[in-house]
Amino acid sequence: MKIYFAGSIRGGRVDAELYRRIISHMQQRGHNVLTEHVGSGNLCLSEQGRDRDAAIYEQDTAWLRESDVVIAECTCPSLGVGYELAYAERFEIPVHIFYNPSKCALSAMLTGDSYFHIHPYDKEDEIFAMLDNIL
Repeated sequence: MKIYFAGSIRGGRVDAELYRRIISHMQQRGHNVLTEHVGSGNLCLSEQGRDRDAAIYEQDTAWLRESDVVIAECTCPSLGVGYELAYAERFEIPVHIFYNPSKCALSAMLTGDSYFHIHPYDKEDEIFAMLDNIL
């Protein structure tokens, strides 16, 4: 299965290590995570500018259209992730959103949209069990 993993990059990297573990879990089960770089602790956030941003947009939207499912960890709010989720909905790509309610409240734009499958969790291990059931 081709998976588009969405997690905050410019919105904050506080959960980067969690993203890495989620991505690794999916890969260990034989899935192709198109956006494995989201879990990297070595992302260069200073590479910005119109040309670089346009290239990121083109690559990410191509990966979204190619994906079978979107898995998003949304505890750390991100404008880019919100855009990716709406893009996935537009192209009818299934979307599963994970978040820790003790650390954030999801936007009503997500919780109020019945298209999205919302998965709250308290402990990290719960994510992996839910992923195994989804994938």
